[in-house]
Amino acid sequence: MNWFHANAKDYPWRTTKDPYEILVSEMMLQQTQVVTVLGRGYYRRWLESFPDFKSLAAADESEVLRVWEGLGYYSRARNLHKLAKVVVHELGNQFPSEVVEIESLPGIGKYTAGAIASFAFNSSVPAVDANIARVIVRIFDFQERIDTSYGQKKIWGWANDMVPSSGARAWNSALMELGQTLCKPRVVLCDECPLSACCQSSQPLDLPIKKSKPQMTSIDEHVILAVSKSKVLLEQEKGRRRHGMWKLPARDGKDLKETKLLSKQKYGITRYKMTMHIYQSDNPCARENEQWFKMNELQSLPMPSPYRRALKLINEVSAQEN
Repeated sequence: MNWFHANAKDYPWRTTKDPYEILVSEMMLQQTQVVTVLGRGYYRRWLESFPDFKSLAAADESEVLRVWEGLGYYSRARNLHKLAKVVVHELGNQFPSEVVEIESLPGIGKYTAGAIASFAFNSSVPAVDANIARVIVRIFDFQERIDTSYGQKKIWGWANDMVPSSGARAWNSALMELGQTLCKPRVVLCDECPLSACCQSSQPLDLPIKKSKPQMTSIDEHVILAVSKSKVLLEQEKGRRRHGMWKLPARDGKDLKETKLLSKQKYGITRYKMTMHIYQSDNPCARENEQWFKMNELQSLPMPSPYRRALKLINEVSAQEN
């Protein structure tokens, strides 16, 4: 605790006890690094757009997705939106303080519930994220896989035993900070670690043990960029991952052999390495789930980042149209 108070980073969610602001930070930090959430302004812009549960609950889903755009894993934004509606309309705009009640809310798992309970209400409950799990596993030299029910039970049991009866907010933050700065996945600074005297691991970089990651899969994607009369054709996503967002319309690559290839752009989604082939298409008919939009409407539409970047080719296509 002394080490943490001397070395803690100045994150905005550490200076508030507002459960809403802490919840937003926790949801954003799932699958996303702190440097992205803060450095690129996502956290600030979200709180400016939706400063509390009421403003978020009253917003349209398309607006919510637009503000989240660029962070990926859009189910997080939808869950935040659903949760805000539950808090406002079913709980009288009162966010629960008990960890069991918090975990029952949409999109909230065991870790997030513990984090909000401890950070917002200083409840004496564990909050085991990847950083804390790594620290605990190395302290106890746990030589089993952590991505099993047995492994998770052991880690959460140790975390629960260690959390103090008071000061859990600082305690959980301290363990996280330790994992972020000294006990990292591929670098350990044991000489600087305040827990080095009680750490049982002689080979900390070999821990934690997990199931091997699946191989990356390469996928080719074929889309069209159609511009006509200062309008652009877009397709609305129906899949679970990006439901409700807009993208360049997909086409069968075999049908585009005689069509001009404008660009190839690469991006990643979880374990998939995507190569997006962007073709110029003249006056196509809008298919199901497709719609023409004016140029000045594009900025307000929720759109995954790869397609937003692809729209930079509009000027090239528009010049040829004119």
